[in-house]
Amino acid sequence: MSEKDKEILDDIVNENENNVNGEECGEQESVELTAEEKLQKELDEANEKIVTLEDKYLRQVAEFDNYRKRTVKEKAELIKNGGERAIESILPVLDDFERALANMSKDESAAEIMTGVELIYNKFVGILKQNGLQKIETEGADFDTDFHEAIAIIPAPSEELKGKVLDCVQTGYTLNDKVIRHAKVAVGE
Repeated sequence: MSEKDKEILDDIVNENENNVNGEECGEQESVELTAEEKLQKELDEANEKIVTLEDKYLRQVAEFDNYRKRTVKEKAELIKNGGERAIESILPVLDDFERALANMSKDESAAEIMTGVELIYNKFVGILKQNGLQKIETEGADFDTDFHEAIAIIPAPSEELKGKVLDCVQTGYTLNDKVIRHAKVAVGE
Protein backbone atom coordinates (compact mmCIF):
# COMPACT_ATOMS: atom_id res chain seq x y z
CA MET A 1 0.00 0.00 0.00
CA SER A 2 1.38 3.40 -0.93
CA GLU A 3 2.07 6.21 1.50
CA LYS A 4 -0.81 8.23 0.08
CA ASP A 5 -3.27 5.32 0.59
CA LYS A 6 -2.12 4.99 4.21
CA GLU A 7 -2.72 8.70 4.80
CA ILE A 8 -6.20 8.48 3.28
CA LEU A 9 -7.03 5.47 5.44
CA ASP A 10 -5.75 7.21 8.59
CA ASP A 11 -7.90 10.27 7.84
CA ILE A 12 -10.93 8.09 7.31
CA VAL A 13 -10.29 6.15 10.52
CA ASN A 14 -9.91 9.38 12.49
CA GLU A 15 -13.16 10.71 11.02
CA ASN A 16 -14.99 7.52 11.86
CA GLU A 17 -13.65 7.52 15.42
CA ASN A 18 -14.85 11.10 15.86
CA ASN A 19 -18.26 10.16 14.48
CA VAL A 20 -18.49 7.08 16.69
CA ASN A 21 -17.46 9.00 19.81
CA GLY A 22 -19.94 11.79 19.16
CA GLU A 23 -22.99 9.57 18.63
CA GLU A 24 -24.54 6.62 20.31
CA CYS A 25 -22.73 3.48 19.28
CA GLY A 26 -25.74 1.15 19.30
CA GLU A 27 -27.82 3.17 16.87
CA GLN A 28 -24.91 3.94 14.54
CA GLU A 29 -23.99 0.30 14.01
CA SER A 30 -27.50 -0.73 13.09
CA VAL A 31 -28.20 2.18 10.71
CA GLU A 32 -24.76 2.93 9.26
CA LEU A 33 -21.92 0.77 8.09
CA THR A 34 -19.19 -0.17 10.48
CA ALA A 35 -15.88 1.65 10.31
CA GLU A 36 -14.23 -1.29 8.57
CA GLU A 37 -17.00 -1.49 5.97
CA LYS A 38 -16.71 2.24 5.28
CA LEU A 39 -12.98 1.94 4.90
CA GLN A 40 -13.37 -1.01 2.57
CA LYS A 41 -15.97 0.86 0.51
CA GLU A 42 -13.74 3.93 0.19
CA LEU A 43 -10.75 1.73 -0.62
CA ASP A 44 -12.75 0.02 -3.39
CA GLU A 45 -13.81 3.40 -4.79
CA ALA A 46 -10.19 4.63 -4.69
CA ASN A 47 -9.02 1.47 -6.46
CA GLU A 48 -11.66 1.92 -9.17
CA LYS A 49 -10.54 5.50 -9.65
CA ILE A 50 -6.91 4.37 -9.90
CA VAL A 51 -7.81 1.79 -12.55
CA THR A 52 -9.79 4.39 -14.53
CA LEU A 53 -7.01 6.97 -14.38
CA GLU A 54 -4.40 4.36 -15.29
CA ASP A 55 -6.45 3.36 -18.33
CA LYS A 56 -6.81 7.00 -19.42
CA TYR A 57 -3.07 7.52 -18.95
CA LEU A 58 -2.16 4.47 -21.06
CA ARG A 59 -4.53 5.58 -23.82
CA GLN A 60 -3.02 9.07 -23.84
CA VAL A 61 0.50 7.63 -24.04
CA ALA A 62 -0.50 5.37 -26.94
CA GLU A 63 -2.25 8.22 -28.73
CA PHE A 64 0.78 10.49 -28.34
CA ASP A 65 3.11 7.73 -29.59
CA ASN A 66 0.94 7.25 -32.69
CA TYR A 67 0.90 11.01 -33.29
CA ARG A 68 4.69 11.17 -32.98
CA LYS A 69 5.18 8.28 -35.43
CA ARG A 70 2.73 9.82 -37.91
CA THR A 71 4.42 13.23 -37.83
CA VAL A 72 7.89 11.69 -38.24
CA LYS A 73 6.61 9.73 -41.27
CA GLU A 74 4.96 12.83 -42.77
CA LYS A 75 8.11 14.87 -42.22
CA ALA A 76 10.27 12.21 -43.91
CA GLU A 77 7.85 12.09 -46.85
CA LEU A 78 7.89 15.88 -47.12
CA ILE A 79 11.67 15.95 -47.14
CA LYS A 80 11.83 13.13 -49.69
CA ASN A 81 9.35 14.67 -52.13
CA GLY A 82 9.60 18.33 -51.12
CA GLY A 83 11.05 19.36 -54.47
CA GLU A 84 8.32 17.65 -56.48
CA ARG A 85 6.59 20.86 -57.50
CA ALA A 86 9.88 22.51 -58.53
CA ILE A 87 10.97 19.49 -60.55
CA GLU A 88 7.56 19.25 -62.23
CA SER A 89 7.92 22.85 -63.37
CA ILE A 90 11.36 22.06 -64.86
CA LEU A 91 10.14 19.09 -66.93
CA PRO A 92 9.04 21.26 -69.91
CA VAL A 93 12.59 22.66 -70.08
CA LEU A 94 13.92 19.10 -70.17
CA ASP A 95 11.49 18.32 -73.02
CA ASP A 96 12.71 21.39 -74.91
CA PHE A 97 16.31 20.26 -74.47
CA GLU A 98 15.45 16.85 -75.94
CA ARG A 99 13.65 18.43 -78.91
CA ALA A 100 16.57 20.81 -79.53
CA LEU A 101 19.03 17.91 -79.52
CA ALA A 102 16.84 15.92 -81.90
CA ASN A 103 16.65 18.88 -84.33
CA MET A 104 20.39 19.62 -84.06
CA SER A 105 21.24 16.03 -84.92
CA LYS A 106 19.54 16.55 -88.32
CA ASP A 107 21.71 19.58 -89.13
CA GLU A 108 25.38 18.72 -89.71
CA SER A 109 26.48 22.35 -89.50
CA ALA A 110 25.36 22.53 -85.84
CA ALA A 111 27.64 19.66 -84.69
CA GLU A 112 29.83 21.86 -82.48
CA ILE A 113 26.86 23.60 -80.92
CA MET A 114 25.19 20.24 -80.39
CA THR A 115 28.21 18.99 -78.44
CA GLY A 116 27.94 21.94 -76.04
CA VAL A 117 24.19 21.54 -75.68
CA GLU A 118 24.63 17.80 -75.01
CA LEU A 119 27.10 18.56 -72.23
CA ILE A 120 24.65 20.99 -70.64
CA TYR A 121 21.79 18.52 -71.11
CA ASN A 122 23.74 15.64 -69.54
CA LYS A 123 24.73 17.79 -66.57
CA PHE A 124 21.12 18.92 -66.15
CA VAL A 125 19.80 15.33 -66.31
CA GLY A 126 22.51 14.20 -63.86
CA ILE A 127 21.46 16.79 -61.30
CA LEU A 128 17.82 15.79 -61.67
CA LYS A 129 18.75 12.10 -61.21
CA GLN A 130 20.66 12.98 -58.03
CA ASN A 131 17.41 14.46 -56.74
CA GLY A 132 15.49 11.24 -57.46
CA LEU A 133 14.08 11.89 -60.95
CA GLN A 134 13.88 8.82 -63.20
CA LYS A 135 12.66 8.53 -66.77
CA ILE A 136 9.84 6.05 -67.37
CA GLU A 137 11.08 3.63 -70.01
CA THR A 138 8.46 3.00 -72.68
CA GLU A 139 10.25 1.44 -75.63
CA GLY A 140 8.78 -2.05 -76.17
CA ALA A 141 7.14 -2.04 -72.70
CA ASP A 142 3.72 -3.48 -71.93
CA PHE A 143 1.10 -0.79 -71.54
CA ASP A 144 0.70 -0.06 -67.80
CA THR A 145 -1.84 2.51 -66.64
CA ASP A 146 0.25 3.15 -63.53
CA PHE A 147 2.99 4.68 -65.70
CA HIS A 148 1.48 5.34 -69.13
CA GLU A 149 -1.33 7.45 -70.52
CA ALA A 150 -2.66 6.19 -73.84
CA ILE A 151 -3.33 9.08 -76.19
CA ALA A 152 -3.66 6.93 -79.30
CA ILE A 153 -4.43 3.34 -80.19
CA ILE A 154 -2.95 2.22 -83.48
CA PRO A 155 -3.00 -1.11 -85.31
CA ALA A 156 -0.09 -3.28 -84.20
CA PRO A 157 2.25 -4.36 -87.02
CA SER A 158 2.44 -7.87 -85.48
CA GLU A 159 0.60 -9.99 -82.93
CA GLU A 160 3.34 -9.76 -80.28
CA LEU A 161 3.09 -5.93 -80.26
CA LYS A 162 -0.58 -5.89 -79.26
CA GLY A 163 -0.98 -4.20 -75.87
CA LYS A 164 2.56 -2.83 -76.04
CA VAL A 165 3.78 0.75 -76.29
CA LEU A 166 4.60 1.51 -79.93
CA ASP A 167 5.50 5.19 -79.67
CA CYS A 168 6.17 7.69 -76.88
CA VAL A 169 4.78 11.16 -77.53
CA GLN A 170 5.86 12.70 -74.20
CA THR A 171 8.33 11.21 -71.74
CA GLY A 172 7.06 10.35 -68.28
CA TYR A 173 9.00 10.67 -65.04
CA THR A 174 9.03 9.33 -61.50
CA LEU A 175 10.40 11.14 -58.47
CA ASN A 176 11.55 8.76 -55.73
CA ASP A 177 9.36 6.00 -57.22
CA LYS A 178 6.28 8.25 -57.35
CA VAL A 179 4.92 9.09 -60.80
CA ILE A 180 4.95 12.86 -61.29
CA ARG A 181 4.14 12.75 -65.01
CA HIS A 182 2.70 9.80 -66.92
CA ALA A 183 4.31 8.93 -70.24
CA LYS A 184 1.97 9.79 -73.11
CA VAL A 185 2.09 6.87 -75.51
CA ALA A 186 0.54 5.20 -78.52
CA VAL A 187 -0.52 1.62 -77.86
CA GLY A 188 -0.78 -1.25 -80.35
CA GLU A 189 -4.18 -2.87 -80.88
